[in-house]
Amino acid sequence: MAASLLGSLRVLRAALSPRKLPLATVPRLSRCRYLSTSQRLLGVAPLKLLMPALSPTMEKGNIVKWLKKEGEIINVGDALCEIETDKAVVTLDSSDDGVLAKIMVEEGAKDVILGSLIALIVAEGEDWKQVEIPAQTAAPSPPQTLSAPMQATAPQAPVPSKVQHATSKREIRFSPAARQILETHALDPSSTAPTGPRGIFTKEDALNMLKQKDDKTLPGTTASAPVKSTQATSSTPRPSIPPVSIPGQPFAPGTFTEIPASNIRQVIARRLTESKNTIPHSYASIDCNIEEVLKMRKQLAKDDIRISVNDFIIKAVAVTLKQMPDVNCTWSSEGPHQLNSIDIAVAVATERGLMTPIVRDAAAKGIEEISIMVKALAKKAKAGKLLPEEYQGGSFSVSNLGMFGISGFSAVINPPQACILAIGQSRQDLTVSEDDKGNPSLCQKDMVTVTLSSDGRMVDDELASQFLENFRLNLENPKRLALF
Repeated sequence: MAASLLGSLRVLRAALSPRKLPLATVPRLSRCRYLSTSQRLLGVAPLKLLMPALSPTMEKGNIVKWLKKEGEIINVGDALCEIETDKAVVTLDSSDDGVLAKIMVEEGAKDVILGSLIALIVAEGEDWKQVEIPAQTAAPSPPQTLSAPMQATAPQAPVPSKVQHATSKREIRFSPAARQILETHALDPSSTAPTGPRGIFTKEDALNMLKQKDDKTLPGTTASAPVKSTQATSSTPRPSIPPVSIPGQPFAPGTFTEIPASNIRQVIARRLTESKNTIPHSYASIDCNIEEVLKMRKQLAKDDIRISVNDFIIKAVAVTLKQMPDVNCTWSSEGPHQLNSIDIAVAVATERGLMTPIVRDAAAKGIEEISIMVKALAKKAKAGKLLPEEYQGGSFSVSNLGMFGISGFSAVINPPQACILAIGQSRQDLTVSEDDKGNPSLCQKDMVTVTLSSDGRMVDDELASQFLENFRLNLENPKRLALF
């Protein structure tokens, strides 16, 4: 019995013990380089590079330029391509190592939707020429409203008879009197050739059509239903005349040149419209004496320190916001939010539109440091190389048009910020001043007009007036700026 039980255990142990494979059947380590990725081992699917969201408001982008070619080795951090977003032109860096196998979207492509496939990457060592190109999936169609199926199946109602401007290949021009007669009596002008100069449909042509219609409907005659024709019955070619736009109607083809709007221009237009439609703008102006600022500039220039008046203004704004934190706020759906950091957005004019790079924590920086940052940011903005973190956010904006000869203006608030300060050109004003003995005399002073545009929901008129007064004191006494 014991011998039988021992034999059974030996048989069971042999069945459960792992079998040793011959050495020839064990793959070498060099063959298992991509063993952890079954797709790469089987050569099925490469790594897909999709259009990324490079800004919070980006919905689509343009491929400006590819910086790598097909078959070129790429490493983590290498620049792959330049993408134009709704804010700037951003360089897309690689987050993987490998080989750029296939470029799916060529340079110059416009309005590439987020998530679209733009390139394929394979692992280094694989045959990139034999990359498997995945089937392109159609972009999701926009959602239809509940009434869409009804509109698709229901017959369309007859359109009231109006004067048609493009019922044929030729463009018909009407005199005002002819237009009134045609629309009043529901006449179709396409069946009658105009007789006016330069092919104008005149009042007489309309009256003749009306008379012909009345003759057909006299007693004893059979009136036939009018049949609208989409082509003129006259085969006589009309002379070539320039198209003319009609008041109250869309511009006629040929009277304008369509200019394609870039993504940046579209975003600027949308945000400006949103700002003027949703923000109750309030405006207040004040004149500031910048004589002390100009004197300090000259002294710094002797030490080869180049500071602009705008740099002093940015510092004065930051110091004033530190003194009045109630103005350093933004608006959200929940109401105003007071910010902890003072970040000044500086308006910079570029070929792509107005950009607003941001000087972070401006109150804690010196004027020379602010000057260096503004110059660097302005250069990147004009080259379209701003990073998202360099233009997103901000608690207050400054726009200076003084260098263009503008004496004063009112700027549009950049939402969700509460204020924007518009700076005009410096000028010399004659003013009356008194000496120590009280004797009046005329003197010239260098003045500049600044205008504050404020959001009435957060900054009322009293708070705006206090801000401008404190700003004037800080700017007129630049030595105070060094205390903050």
